Amino acid sequence: MKTKFTFNTISPDEIFLDSENVSNFDYRQMEGRMEKPIKRVTFLFLGFVFVSIVLFLFGRVAYLQIVRGEDFKSRADDNHLRMVFFVPDRGLIYDRNGVVLAWNNLARTYKDTSGLAHVVGFMGRPSSEDMDKEGVSSEDIVGKSGVEKSYENTLRGQKGYKLVEVDSLNNVKTENTQKQPVSGGDVWLSLDSRINEKLYEIFSDIVASRGFRGAAGVVVNVENGEVVAMVSYPEYSSQILNDGKQEEKINAYIQDDNKPFLNRAISGLYAPGSIVKPFMAIAALNEGTIDPGKQIFSSGSISIPNPYFPEKESVFYDWKAHGWVDMKKALAVSCNVYFYSIGGGYGDVSGLGIGKIFDYMKLFGLGEKTGIVLNGEEEGLVPSPGDSVWRIGDTYNASIGQGNFQVTPLQMALAVATMANDGTILKPNILLSEKTEISGNGSRIDIPKEYFEIVKEGMREAVLSGTAGALSDLPVNIAAKTGTAELGTDKNFVNSWLIAFWPYENPQFAMSIVLERGSSSNLIGGVFVARQLIEWMAKNAPEYLEF
Repeated sequence: MKTKFTFNTISPDEIFLDSENVSNFDYRQMEGRMEKPIKRVTFLFLGFVFVSIVLFLFGRVAYLQIVRGEDFKSRADDNHLRMVFFVPDRGLIYDRNGVVLAWNNLARTYKDTSGLAHVVGFMGRPSSEDMDKEGVSSEDIVGKSGVEKSYENTLRGQKGYKLVEVDSLNNVKTENTQKQPVSGGDVWLSLDSRINEKLYEIFSDIVASRGFRGAAGVVVNVENGEVVAMVSYPEYSSQILNDGKQEEKINAYIQDDNKPFLNRAISGLYAPGSIVKPFMAIAALNEGTIDPGKQIFSSGSISIPNPYFPEKESVFYDWKAHGWVDMKKALAVSCNVYFYSIGGGYGDVSGLGIGKIFDYMKLFGLGEKTGIVLNGEEEGLVPSPGDSVWRIGDTYNASIGQGNFQVTPLQMALAVATMANDGTILKPNILLSEKTEISGNGSRIDIPKEYFEIVKEGMREAVLSGTAGALSDLPVNIAAKTGTAELGTDKNFVNSWLIAFWPYENPQFAMSIVLERGSSSNLIGGVFVARQLIEWMAKNAPEYLEF
């Protein structure tokens, strides 16, 4: 028997709640509602967001493809192409005899010879100023001082390079050399390293034994201005600074009160003292201030009225009473009273006056840069009435190289060279003229030759019978002038000077020597240095004495 099931149909209205039959619905919580339709504004908002994203993506793609496409292509090429640079061999530095002073191993190497550091210099990482120059990068090593710096463009050469293709693992696939490096040019210096080394040795001994703070010396050729020797004491080690590893030693250089980084030959400023007297003499001759045979009496001082205290005279002292002296003897014995008279005027001698003194000192290159190619040269100072309230006593002081008067050893070497060659002004050459075309020398001072001869005779007398008598028995005839410049108001310290040229009959070389800040009671000075050097040269470098 079959059973029959009856299915009753249920209306949806019977399933869903009827809010009218149920109370207390919270419509804010959607109680009593099974669904809610999405509003039109929601569709519009979602559509706007979608379209914005699509437009942004299309815009970004267009920017990367169109605007930056070439840039990214170049970067992609760089990812597999490398430019490898070849560093050229740096040029060598030689002295005038072919001795190598700087050469290349794994790093720059310098000859271990004293007396060369300030001229040769050293190398190091480039400064921002260096990198402004064409072809210099932060990875390069460049000249930082001396010839290494001044002739950087010559010594450096030109880099080469090649293009190397690599894969994603940085393995080299191909190489293509684009440019071969060009080695740097060699530099031949006019210096004789033997003389520099010996002069430095002499300075070292005297400074240590006599209490000077430093020293400098220059030897030049009076015909072409070649610098044969240029020494500054103390100095640094080019090798230590180039290597940069010995921090303790480098810090000691930096903290040394004696300033080993200072090239005293071109940057040291010193009161010249009596070594200006030959130039004062030739100025007086050329201006007709005095006849060379006229005698002036030195009692040991001169006195003039004091404008501030009329009852008390101003006294200007000589270093001793010399009696009657003419120009040649005044140069020989370094008579202050004579030069007070021809400089500032005294008695029946009118004097040059500070304006003429200034002009003639400048004419011989004092207080002027010489134009040497080494970095750091100082100008110096020649006193002039524009410096301050000027008095006759200031002119007297200027007449004997005191007061506000500063020169460098190189200036004095060139000035005495001009005296020796009868008025040809020289430009200093640090390069050997046989290897390098030299120009710039040859202009002349318009002063009669006979005036130069008178002054040179006085300098020769200084050796034969005057203040430079210690040079009288050397293998070559020398003419010289000594100088002692007092320092400070107490005058307990002095700079000891010597200028000289040789041979007297046919001058070939001129020299200046300064010993810095020694005791005023010291009897050893520039004359002693010159004697030792020339005696050594007679045995070891006779070509500088035999003509």
